[in-house]
Amino acid sequence: MPADHILTYALAMRGGVEAALARMLQGWTRQGRRVTLVLGEESGRFQHGVPSGVEIVTLGHQRYTGLCTTLPAMIDRMRPDIIFCPGNHYTSMAAWARLRLAGACPPIVGKMSNAVDRGDHHPIVAWGQRQWLARHRLFLDSLVAMTPATARAAREATGLSVAVIPNPPSALPAGGPDTILPPGRRILGVGRLEPQKRWDRLITALTHLPEDVGLTILGEGSLRPALTAQIAVLGLEHRVSLPGHVANPSAAMAAAPVLALPSDYEGVPGVLREALAVGTPVVTTDSSPAVHEIVTDPSLGTIVPREDLGALVAGLRHWLNPVAPRPDPVPEPGQDSAERYLALFDSIVTARQRRDALASGDVGFGARAVAVARRLALRPAL
Repeated sequence: MPADHILTYALAMRGGVEAALARMLQGWTRQGRRVTLVLGEESGRFQHGVPSGVEIVTLGHQRYTGLCTTLPAMIDRMRPDIIFCPGNHYTSMAAWARLRLAGACPPIVGKMSNAVDRGDHHPIVAWGQRQWLARHRLFLDSLVAMTPATARAAREATGLSVAVIPNPPSALPAGGPDTILPPGRRILGVGRLEPQKRWDRLITALTHLPEDVGLTILGEGSLRPALTAQIAVLGLEHRVSLPGHVANPSAAMAAAPVLALPSDYEGVPGVLREALAVGTPVVTTDSSPAVHEIVTDPSLGTIVPREDLGALVAGLRHWLNPVAPRPDPVPEPGQDSAERYLALFDSIVTARQRRDALASGDVGFGARAVAVARRLALRPAL
């Protein structure tokens, strides 16, 4: 039986997890599935990516606890065939829905959007994270990871069956006004201005590079004041620009000599795949096992330890050299991701329906006839 009605949820369509979700919604609706999206607020820079065929239910606020407590009642009222949890940030909501609805809860599939072991965690926090992941099998029916390495780590941490399905690819660059990179030797960063991304690390690296090298970071977030202050203290106002979020970062990537990602932790950093898809080399920290699955050859870029500023500077210097060859474009995976997700959903829904039928004794006339025939065959002759 197909999963005809899929319910998923998010606080707002504002980050990488939600951008990938919007692209998946497009594929699911194209396949004729009914999709309900429960949102805290109908906002965020990726809201425009939600297709018109999706039924949107909005709470009117972005309070995590509000969406968490409301979700079970919505699920009970709408009775979807399956629930999709789009990332690690939202798994507590899935756990609460399972606890509240118990056996009446539809199957839940979650996506591992962050690395199992995060680079910013204190050892005690890391231990707690491991304990939480080990309990995911109590409320998730299946888990999806985006690369084989993250799937192996997720399987070990959760004990769940883990499918490997990459995110649907982003749109290729179309040029136009969002290609806002100044000319010359310019490092490009793309991502939210949040602690995880460690843009402060990249700004510091710029002080060790020649004066003609500049930096542009595309994104918005809570650290804009702190990063602006750091730029001023280092006297880099003439070399660093923070234009904010742009709708088409791939166009800027295509124009950049190098893209840098200095994060403490990532799940599967799509920005690396987007840059390589347009033939732009990358310099990235070893923020996730998936990084090595994306930057598979030194011709594509440089992977450096998180806290090694010297290695970061050396990697940037190498790719900023005008004689450094640009890599050939690497096509992004995931063209069939929507179909692969739906096949997984359908198999889980079918298995649940079979279990429910067996548990209720409603196995159908044909199955009952086979069972009677088998019993007669086993009865000793008179």
